[in-house]
Amino acid sequence: MSSSIITLLFLVFAVVMFAWEKLPLSITAMTVAIGLTLTGVLEPKDAFSGFVDGNVLLFMGMFIVGAAFFDTGMAQKVGGLVTKFAKTERQLIVAVMTITGLMSGVLSNTGTAAVLIPVLIGISAKSGFARSKLMIPLVLAAAMGGNLSLIGAPGNMIAQSALEEIGLKFGFFEYAKVGLPILMAGILFMATIGYKLLPNHKDQELDSDSVFAKQDDYSNVPEWKQYLSLIILVLTVLAMIFEDQLGVKLYVSAWIGALSLIISGVISEKKAMKSIDMHTIFLFVGSLALAKALDQSGAGAFIADTIVDTLGSNPSPFLLLIVVLVLSAVMTNFMSNTATTALLVPISLSIANSMGADPRAVLMATVIGGSMAYATPIGMPANTMVYGIGGYKFRDYVKAGSPLILVSLVVAAILLPILFPFYP
Repeated sequence: MSSSIITLLFLVFAVVMFAWEKLPLSITAMTVAIGLTLTGVLEPKDAFSGFVDGNVLLFMGMFIVGAAFFDTGMAQKVGGLVTKFAKTERQLIVAVMTITGLMSGVLSNTGTAAVLIPVLIGISAKSGFARSKLMIPLVLAAAMGGNLSLIGAPGNMIAQSALEEIGLKFGFFEYAKVGLPILMAGILFMATIGYKLLPNHKDQELDSDSVFAKQDDYSNVPEWKQYLSLIILVLTVLAMIFEDQLGVKLYVSAWIGALSLIISGVISEKKAMKSIDMHTIFLFVGSLALAKALDQSGAGAFIADTIVDTLGSNPSPFLLLIVVLVLSAVMTNFMSNTATTALLVPISLSIANSMGADPRAVLMATVIGGSMAYATPIGMPANTMVYGIGGYKFRDYVKAGSPLILVSLVVAAILLPILFPFYP
Protein backbone atom coordinates (compact mmCIF):
# COMPACT_ATOMS: atom_id res chain seq x y z
CA MET A 1 0.00 0.00 0.00
CA SER A 2 1.43 3.40 -0.96
CA SER A 3 2.33 5.97 1.69
CA SER A 4 -0.26 8.42 0.29
CA ILE A 5 -3.11 5.90 0.72
CA ILE A 6 -1.92 5.01 4.24
CA THR A 7 -1.84 8.75 5.09
CA LEU A 8 -5.34 9.25 3.69
CA LEU A 9 -6.60 6.34 5.84
CA PHE A 10 -5.05 7.93 8.93
CA LEU A 11 -6.62 11.26 7.95
CA VAL A 12 -10.06 9.61 7.75
CA PHE A 13 -9.41 7.92 11.10
CA ALA A 14 -8.47 11.28 12.65
CA VAL A 15 -11.58 13.03 11.25
CA VAL A 16 -13.90 10.30 12.56
CA MET A 17 -12.26 10.10 15.99
CA PHE A 18 -12.03 13.88 16.39
CA ALA A 19 -15.75 14.18 15.65
CA TRP A 20 -16.77 11.12 17.71
CA GLU A 21 -14.53 11.97 20.70
CA LYS A 22 -14.66 8.48 22.18
CA LEU A 23 -10.94 8.93 22.78
CA PRO A 24 -9.41 12.22 23.98
CA LEU A 25 -8.25 14.31 21.01
CA SER A 26 -4.67 14.19 22.22
CA ILE A 27 -4.68 10.37 22.29
CA THR A 28 -6.12 10.22 18.77
CA ALA A 29 -3.44 12.62 17.50
CA MET A 30 -0.59 10.68 19.09
CA THR A 31 -2.07 7.38 17.81
CA VAL A 32 -1.86 8.84 14.31
CA ALA A 33 1.77 9.87 14.87
CA ILE A 34 2.66 6.37 16.12
CA GLY A 35 0.76 4.75 13.24
CA LEU A 36 2.54 6.86 10.63
CA THR A 37 5.86 5.77 12.16
CA LEU A 38 5.02 2.05 12.34
CA THR A 39 3.80 2.01 8.74
CA GLY A 40 6.99 3.68 7.54
CA VAL A 41 5.29 6.83 6.24
CA LEU A 42 7.40 8.96 8.57
CA GLU A 43 10.74 8.50 10.27
CA PRO A 44 10.39 8.60 14.09
CA LYS A 45 12.41 11.83 14.32
CA ASP A 46 10.01 13.48 11.84
CA ALA A 47 6.87 12.12 13.51
CA PHE A 48 7.84 13.50 16.92
CA SER A 49 9.81 16.59 15.92
CA GLY A 50 6.87 18.65 17.21
CA PHE A 51 8.08 18.17 20.77
CA VAL A 52 10.99 20.51 20.02
CA ASP A 53 8.95 22.87 17.85
CA GLY A 54 9.36 26.49 18.95
CA ASN A 55 5.60 26.94 19.05
CA VAL A 56 5.19 24.08 21.54
CA LEU A 57 7.77 25.77 23.77
CA LEU A 58 5.83 29.01 23.36
CA PHE A 59 2.61 27.29 24.46
CA MET A 60 4.27 25.82 27.54
CA GLY A 61 5.68 29.17 28.65
CA MET A 62 2.40 30.99 28.11
CA PHE A 63 0.45 28.34 30.02
CA ILE A 64 2.54 29.27 33.07
CA VAL A 65 2.26 33.04 32.51
CA GLY A 66 -1.52 32.70 32.11
CA ALA A 67 -1.82 30.41 35.13
CA ALA A 68 -0.13 32.99 37.37
CA PHE A 69 -2.53 35.68 36.15
CA PHE A 70 -5.50 33.43 36.92
CA ASP A 71 -4.12 31.80 40.08
CA THR A 72 -3.40 35.08 41.90
CA GLY A 73 -6.95 36.31 41.30
CA MET A 74 -5.80 39.19 39.09
CA ALA A 75 -7.96 37.98 36.19
CA GLN A 76 -11.04 37.98 38.41
CA LYS A 77 -10.15 41.44 39.66
CA VAL A 78 -9.85 42.78 36.09
CA GLY A 79 -13.10 41.06 35.03
CA GLY A 80 -15.03 42.28 38.06
CA LEU A 81 -13.76 45.84 37.64
CA VAL A 82 -15.00 46.08 34.05
CA THR A 83 -18.42 44.54 34.66
CA LYS A 84 -19.03 46.66 37.78
CA PHE A 85 -19.95 49.69 35.69
CA ALA A 86 -22.60 47.91 33.58
CA LYS A 87 -26.09 48.86 34.81
CA THR A 88 -28.31 47.07 32.28
CA GLU A 89 -28.26 43.58 30.79
CA ARG A 90 -27.16 44.85 27.39
CA GLN A 91 -24.40 46.99 28.90
CA LEU A 92 -23.22 43.98 30.88
CA ILE A 93 -23.14 41.83 27.74
CA VAL A 94 -21.03 44.46 25.94
CA ALA A 95 -18.67 44.76 28.94
CA VAL A 96 -18.37 40.98 29.34
CA MET A 97 -17.72 40.39 25.64
CA THR A 98 -15.16 43.21 25.48
CA ILE A 99 -13.07 42.07 28.44
CA THR A 100 -13.38 38.38 27.52
CA GLY A 101 -12.39 39.03 23.91
CA LEU A 102 -9.35 41.11 24.89
CA MET A 103 -8.19 38.65 27.55
CA SER A 104 -8.64 35.69 25.18
CA GLY A 105 -6.35 37.44 22.72
CA VAL A 106 -3.31 36.78 24.90
CA LEU A 107 -4.52 34.08 27.29
CA SER A 108 -6.23 30.71 26.97
CA ASN A 109 -9.82 31.31 25.82
CA THR A 110 -10.95 28.34 27.92
CA GLY A 111 -9.08 29.69 30.95
CA THR A 112 -10.52 33.17 30.42
CA ALA A 113 -14.05 31.79 30.28
CA ALA A 114 -13.45 29.59 33.34
CA VAL A 115 -12.22 32.48 35.42
CA LEU A 116 -15.04 34.86 34.42
CA ILE A 117 -17.92 32.38 34.81
CA PRO A 118 -17.93 32.67 38.66
CA VAL A 119 -17.75 36.47 38.32
CA LEU A 120 -20.86 36.43 36.13
CA ILE A 121 -22.69 34.00 38.40
CA GLY A 122 -22.12 36.41 41.29
CA ILE A 123 -23.26 39.42 39.23
CA SER A 124 -26.32 37.50 38.04
CA ALA A 125 -27.31 36.60 41.61
CA LYS A 126 -26.99 40.22 42.79
CA SER A 127 -28.61 41.91 39.80
CA GLY A 128 -31.33 39.41 38.91
CA PHE A 129 -30.08 39.15 35.29
CA ALA A 130 -30.60 35.64 33.96
CA ARG A 131 -27.43 33.56 33.63
CA SER A 132 -28.72 32.25 30.30
CA LYS A 133 -28.48 35.79 28.89
CA LEU A 134 -24.85 36.18 29.93
CA MET A 135 -23.04 32.88 29.45
CA ILE A 136 -23.42 32.46 25.68
CA PRO A 137 -22.07 35.98 24.96
CA LEU A 138 -19.13 35.15 27.26
CA VAL A 139 -18.08 32.03 25.31
CA LEU A 140 -18.76 33.64 21.92
CA ALA A 141 -16.37 36.46 22.82
CA ALA A 142 -13.79 33.93 24.03
CA ALA A 143 -13.90 32.24 20.61
CA MET A 144 -13.67 35.52 18.69
CA GLY A 145 -10.93 36.90 20.93
CA GLY A 146 -8.67 33.98 20.06
CA ASN A 147 -8.05 35.69 16.72
CA LEU A 148 -6.53 38.84 18.18
CA SER A 149 -2.95 37.56 18.34
CA LEU A 150 -0.62 34.76 17.39
CA ILE A 151 -0.92 33.18 20.85
CA GLY A 152 -4.69 33.59 21.15
CA ALA A 153 -5.58 30.00 20.22
CA PRO A 154 -3.77 26.72 19.47
CA GLY A 155 -5.04 26.77 15.86
CA ASN A 156 -3.18 30.03 15.23
CA MET A 157 0.08 28.38 16.22
CA ILE A 158 -0.62 25.27 14.12
CA ALA A 159 -0.89 27.52 11.06
CA GLN A 160 2.26 29.37 12.11
CA SER A 161 4.21 26.10 12.36
CA ALA A 162 3.05 25.09 8.88
CA LEU A 163 4.18 28.45 7.48
CA GLU A 164 7.56 28.28 9.19
CA GLU A 165 8.21 24.99 7.38
CA ILE A 166 8.21 26.97 4.11
CA GLY A 167 10.03 30.02 5.42
CA LEU A 168 6.99 32.25 6.05
CA LYS A 169 5.17 33.44 9.17
CA PHE A 170 2.42 35.65 10.57
CA GLY A 171 3.18 38.73 12.67
CA PHE A 172 2.11 38.78 16.34
CA PHE A 173 -1.04 40.84 15.75
CA GLU A 174 -1.63 39.88 12.10
CA TYR A 175 -4.70 37.77 12.94
CA ALA A 176 -6.22 40.86 14.56
CA LYS A 177 -6.53 42.56 11.16
CA VAL A 178 -9.54 40.31 10.59
CA GLY A 179 -10.15 39.07 14.14
CA LEU A 180 -10.67 42.50 15.74
CA PRO A 181 -13.34 43.65 13.23
CA ILE A 182 -15.10 40.28 13.70
CA LEU A 183 -15.03 40.75 17.50
CA MET A 184 -16.37 44.31 17.19
CA ALA A 185 -19.11 43.21 14.76
CA GLY A 186 -19.94 40.31 17.09
CA ILE A 187 -20.29 42.58 20.14
CA LEU A 188 -22.48 45.01 18.18
CA PHE A 189 -24.61 42.13 16.88
CA MET A 190 -25.11 40.57 20.34
CA ALA A 191 -25.98 43.97 21.85
CA THR A 192 -28.71 44.51 19.25
CA ILE A 193 -30.26 41.74 17.14
CA GLY A 194 -28.44 38.91 18.90
CA TYR A 195 -29.75 40.02 22.30
CA LYS A 196 -33.27 39.09 21.21
CA LEU A 197 -32.07 35.61 20.22
CA LEU A 198 -30.58 34.81 23.62
CA PRO A 199 -32.62 32.39 25.77
CA ASN A 200 -34.18 33.63 28.99
CA HIS A 201 -34.25 30.51 31.16
CA LYS A 202 -35.04 30.60 34.84
CA ASP A 203 -31.84 30.16 36.82
CA GLN A 204 -31.51 26.71 38.35
CA GLU A 205 -29.72 26.15 41.63
CA LEU A 206 -26.14 25.13 40.91
CA ASP A 207 -24.91 21.71 41.99
CA SER A 208 -22.92 22.16 45.19
CA ASP A 209 -20.16 20.01 43.68
CA SER A 210 -19.78 22.38 40.72
CA VAL A 211 -16.46 24.22 40.61
CA PHE A 212 -18.48 27.32 39.67
CA ALA A 213 -20.91 27.07 42.61
CA LYS A 214 -18.74 29.31 44.76
CA GLN A 215 -16.22 31.98 43.93
CA ASP A 216 -12.66 31.36 45.02
CA ASP A 217 -11.34 33.58 47.78
CA TYR A 218 -8.18 35.42 46.78
CA SER A 219 -8.07 37.72 49.80
CA ASN A 220 -5.04 35.86 51.17
CA VAL A 221 -3.02 36.46 47.99
CA PRO A 222 -0.59 39.37 48.51
CA GLU A 223 -1.32 42.31 46.22
CA TRP A 224 2.27 42.39 45.02
CA LYS A 225 1.80 38.91 43.54
CA GLN A 226 -1.36 39.99 41.74
CA TYR A 227 0.18 43.09 40.23
CA LEU A 228 3.48 41.36 39.40
CA SER A 229 1.54 38.68 37.49
CA LEU A 230 -0.11 41.45 35.46
CA ILE A 231 3.16 43.34 34.89
CA ILE A 232 5.01 40.22 33.70
CA LEU A 233 2.11 39.27 31.43
CA VAL A 234 2.14 42.73 29.83
CA LEU A 235 5.96 42.79 29.48
CA THR A 236 5.93 39.28 27.96
CA VAL A 237 3.32 40.27 25.37
CA LEU A 238 5.23 43.48 24.58
CA ALA A 239 8.42 41.47 24.06
CA MET A 240 6.53 39.25 21.62
CA ILE A 241 5.11 42.22 19.74
CA PHE A 242 8.62 43.63 19.28
CA GLU A 243 10.22 40.26 18.53
CA ASP A 244 12.06 41.49 15.44
CA GLN A 245 13.36 44.67 17.06
CA LEU A 246 14.57 42.84 20.20
CA GLY A 247 15.91 39.83 18.32
CA VAL A 248 14.39 37.52 20.93
CA LYS A 249 12.26 34.57 19.81
CA LEU A 250 8.64 34.40 20.99
CA TYR A 251 9.17 31.21 22.99
CA VAL A 252 12.25 32.70 24.69
CA SER A 253 10.19 35.71 25.81
CA ALA A 254 7.45 33.37 27.06
CA TRP A 255 9.92 31.37 29.14
CA ILE A 256 11.61 34.49 30.51
CA GLY A 257 8.15 35.54 31.74
CA ALA A 258 7.37 32.05 33.09
CA LEU A 259 10.69 31.69 34.92
CA SER A 260 10.40 35.22 36.36
CA LEU A 261 7.05 34.28 37.88
CA ILE A 262 8.41 31.05 39.39
CA ILE A 263 11.64 32.58 40.71
CA SER A 264 9.78 35.54 42.25
CA GLY A 265 7.37 33.17 43.98
CA VAL A 266 4.25 34.50 42.26
CA ILE A 267 3.47 30.91 41.25
CA SER A 268 5.03 27.77 42.71
CA GLU A 269 7.02 25.36 40.56
CA LYS A 270 4.43 22.65 41.22
CA LYS A 271 1.52 24.82 40.07
CA ALA A 272 3.53 26.03 37.08
CA MET A 273 4.18 22.48 35.91
CA LYS A 274 0.56 21.46 36.49
CA SER A 275 -0.63 24.42 34.40
CA ILE A 276 1.02 23.05 31.24
CA ASP A 277 -1.83 21.44 29.34
CA MET A 278 -0.30 18.27 27.92
CA HIS A 279 -3.54 17.49 26.05
CA THR A 280 -2.92 20.55 23.88
CA ILE A 281 0.77 19.71 23.49
CA PHE A 282 0.05 16.11 22.40
CA LEU A 283 -2.71 17.25 20.03
CA PHE A 284 -0.32 19.79 18.54
CA VAL A 285 2.53 17.28 18.10
CA GLY A 286 0.30 14.59 16.60
CA SER A 287 -1.27 17.10 14.23
CA LEU A 288 2.15 18.27 13.03
CA ALA A 289 3.03 14.63 12.28
CA LEU A 290 -0.13 14.21 10.18
CA ALA A 291 0.59 17.47 8.37
CA LYS A 292 4.12 16.31 7.58
CA ALA A 293 2.80 12.98 6.26
CA LEU A 294 0.21 14.70 4.06
CA ASP A 295 2.99 16.81 2.57
CA GLN A 296 5.67 14.15 2.14
CA SER A 297 3.37 11.38 0.86
CA GLY A 298 1.58 13.55 -1.69
CA ALA A 299 -1.80 12.85 -0.07
CA GLY A 300 -2.31 16.54 0.69
CA ALA A 301 -1.63 17.47 -2.93
CA PHE A 302 -4.12 14.81 -4.07
CA ILE A 303 -6.89 16.23 -1.82
CA ALA A 304 -6.05 19.79 -2.89
CA ASP A 305 -6.12 18.92 -6.60
CA THR A 306 -9.47 17.16 -6.14
CA ILE A 307 -11.00 20.22 -4.45
CA VAL A 308 -9.57 22.64 -7.03
CA ASP A 309 -10.72 20.43 -9.94
CA THR A 310 -14.22 20.30 -8.45
CA LEU A 311 -14.35 24.11 -8.57
CA GLY A 312 -13.45 24.14 -12.27
CA SER A 313 -10.37 24.44 -14.43
CA ASN A 314 -9.74 28.05 -13.44
CA PRO A 315 -11.39 28.53 -10.03
CA SER A 316 -12.18 32.00 -8.77
CA PRO A 317 -9.99 32.92 -5.77
CA PHE A 318 -13.06 34.42 -4.07
CA LEU A 319 -15.04 31.19 -4.56
CA LEU A 320 -12.19 29.20 -3.06
CA LEU A 321 -12.03 31.66 -0.15
CA ILE A 322 -15.74 31.09 0.56
CA VAL A 323 -15.30 27.31 0.30
CA VAL A 324 -12.39 27.35 2.78
CA LEU A 325 -14.22 29.67 5.20
CA VAL A 326 -17.52 27.76 5.13
CA LEU A 327 -15.88 24.32 5.34
CA SER A 328 -13.82 25.42 8.35
CA ALA A 329 -16.82 27.09 10.03
CA VAL A 330 -19.05 24.03 9.59
CA MET A 331 -16.45 21.51 10.73
CA THR A 332 -15.44 23.50 13.81
CA ASN A 333 -18.96 23.33 15.21
CA PHE A 334 -18.98 19.54 15.21
CA MET A 335 -15.47 18.83 16.43
CA SER A 336 -12.85 20.72 18.44
CA ASN A 337 -11.87 24.04 16.87
CA THR A 338 -8.22 23.10 17.37
CA ALA A 339 -8.75 19.69 15.74
CA THR A 340 -10.53 21.31 12.79
CA THR A 341 -7.64 23.68 12.17
CA ALA A 342 -5.10 20.88 12.61
CA LEU A 343 -6.85 18.80 9.95
CA LEU A 344 -7.43 21.60 7.46
CA VAL A 345 -4.13 23.50 7.65
CA PRO A 346 -2.03 20.97 5.69
CA ILE A 347 -4.83 20.55 3.12
CA SER A 348 -5.17 24.33 2.77
CA LEU A 349 -1.42 24.62 2.31
CA SER A 350 -1.60 22.02 -0.47
CA ILE A 351 -4.46 23.96 -2.08
CA ALA A 352 -2.32 27.11 -2.02
CA ASN A 353 0.54 25.23 -3.69
CA SER A 354 -1.81 23.69 -6.28
CA MET A 355 -3.24 27.10 -7.26
CA GLY A 356 -0.03 29.07 -6.88
CA ALA A 357 -1.81 31.20 -4.27
CA ASP A 358 -0.25 32.94 -1.26
CA PRO A 359 -0.11 30.28 1.53
CA ARG A 360 -0.57 32.98 4.17
CA ALA A 361 -3.88 34.04 2.63
CA VAL A 362 -5.30 30.52 2.46
CA LEU A 363 -4.17 29.65 6.00
CA MET A 364 -5.58 32.90 7.39
CA ALA A 365 -8.98 32.01 5.90
CA THR A 366 -8.70 28.50 7.39
CA VAL A 367 -7.90 29.74 10.90
CA ILE A 368 -10.56 32.48 10.85
CA GLY A 369 -13.22 30.01 9.69
CA GLY A 370 -12.03 27.40 12.18
CA SER A 371 -12.56 29.82 15.08
CA MET A 372 -16.30 30.21 14.39
CA ALA A 373 -17.37 27.54 16.89
CA TYR A 374 -20.45 29.51 17.89
CA ALA A 375 -23.46 27.31 17.08
CA THR A 376 -23.06 24.14 19.18
CA PRO A 377 -22.09 23.30 22.76
CA ILE A 378 -19.28 21.03 21.51
CA GLY A 379 -17.32 23.39 19.25
CA MET A 380 -14.91 24.45 21.99
CA PRO A 381 -14.47 23.59 25.69
CA ALA A 382 -15.82 26.94 26.90
CA ASN A 383 -19.14 26.29 25.12
CA THR A 384 -19.50 23.00 26.99
CA MET A 385 -18.55 24.57 30.34
CA VAL A 386 -21.58 26.90 30.37
CA TYR A 387 -24.10 24.36 29.02
CA GLY A 388 -25.44 23.34 32.43
CA ILE A 389 -24.80 26.66 34.18
CA GLY A 390 -27.02 28.53 31.73
CA GLY A 391 -29.64 25.77 31.62
CA TYR A 392 -29.18 25.64 27.85
CA LYS A 393 -30.53 23.31 25.19
CA PHE A 394 -28.62 22.51 21.98
CA ARG A 395 -30.99 24.74 20.01
CA ASP A 396 -30.10 27.76 22.18
CA TYR A 397 -26.58 27.70 20.76
CA VAL A 398 -27.90 27.23 17.22
CA LYS A 399 -30.33 30.12 17.54
CA ALA A 400 -27.82 32.60 18.98
CA GLY A 401 -24.65 31.37 17.26
CA SER A 402 -25.73 30.63 13.67
CA PRO A 403 -26.54 34.28 12.78
CA LEU A 404 -23.22 35.31 14.34
CA ILE A 405 -21.43 32.83 12.05
CA LEU A 406 -23.11 34.53 9.07
CA VAL A 407 -22.05 37.97 10.35
CA SER A 408 -18.48 36.76 10.87
CA LEU A 409 -18.37 35.12 7.42
CA VAL A 410 -19.51 38.35 5.78
CA VAL A 411 -16.88 40.42 7.64
CA ALA A 412 -14.17 37.86 6.78
CA ALA A 413 -15.25 37.63 3.13
CA ILE A 414 -14.95 41.42 2.81
CA LEU A 415 -11.64 41.87 4.64
CA LEU A 416 -9.63 38.79 3.64
CA PRO A 417 -9.41 39.56 -0.12
CA ILE A 418 -8.30 43.11 0.72
CA LEU A 419 -5.83 42.34 3.51
CA PHE A 420 -4.72 38.84 2.47
CA PRO A 421 -5.33 38.45 -1.28
CA PHE A 422 -4.75 34.99 -2.73
CA TYR A 423 -2.70 36.55 -5.53
CA PRO A 424 -0.91 39.64 -4.11
